[in-house]
Amino acid sequence: MMELIRDVFRPKVFTGYHMFGVLFLFFGTIITVNLIMARFAITTWTGLVVENSYVASQEFNEKASEMKAINALGYSVRLDASDKGFFLDLTDRNGAPSASDLVEINFHHPVGQVGDERLVLSPEGRGRFSTAERLPEGEWIAQVTVTDGGETVYKRAHRIHIKADGTLR
Repeated sequence: MMELIRDVFRPKVFTGYHMFGVLFLFFGTIITVNLIMARFAITTWTGLVVENSYVASQEFNEKASEMKAINALGYSVRLDASDKGFFLDLTDRNGAPSASDLVEINFHHPVGQVGDERLVLSPEGRGRFSTAERLPEGEWIAQVTVTDGGETVYKRAHRIHIKADGTLR
């Protein structure tokens, strides 16, 4: 019995094969994790926010002043969706319903440029606009543009999530 215990606790020889195994497992784990992360990085993000960052930087001040002027008009919207379609309520700075010539919403996914949608909403009256079209479930960025008399009176991006039943979360 004592001989068995001594054999268990006797120091073992650490050979080159053992060292090879340790190094293989160590670097194999690191390389595997890096490959998995690289795959997810490549397949989930295009990396493009604008086509040409230099041109976008040149247009920044113009777009910023345009947005300040639009925001000063004081219009606001409330988005809603159901199984019957997509809805938008437009109000002026006093909270009164407001009419408009054109309400369009460009939908795109936060990541990538696949499956973008453009909806033009029809007026229902009293500042309410709608369309019977529905969007697939998922996370969306809705770029709302409201035009009245040829002038843009509201332009803003809203991040929304559409549930499987067509409603907003």
